[in-house]
Amino acid sequence: MIARGRGGKVINVASLASEVARATIAPYTAAKGGIKMLTRAMAAEWAAHDIQANAIGPGYIDTEMTKPLMADPKFDSWVKGRTPSGRWGKPDDLIGVAVFLASPASAYVNGQVIYVDGGLLAVI
Repeated sequence: MIARGRGGKVINVASLASEVARATIAPYTAAKGGIKMLTRAMAAEWAAHDIQANAIGPGYIDTEMTKPLMADPKFDSWVKGRTPSGRWGKPDDLIGVAVFLASPASAYVNGQVIYVDGGLLAVI
């Protein structure tokens, strides 16, 4: 993008775990925390080249990776009870944020993680 000289957009995939930890997922939490800081470093380094680097931070989303968690009645109940929206997210819930970050509408948004988590971070 820098060599091309026309700017651009970088959209990384962070996670709710970029902000909060939970037992048994230390490597995942460390990796996603690193994505958050990588996003900020990219923004700091590349903003002068009209490149915006941001990330999407999904909360608990119904995916193949989370099927075992959803199948655990205790964990499923915790997610639904703790998340203000009262449900697991769907992959489609991420589309609007991705379109926004990829569009000119986000030209002055840089170095941010936008959490799509049904409000979970707001109440933790």
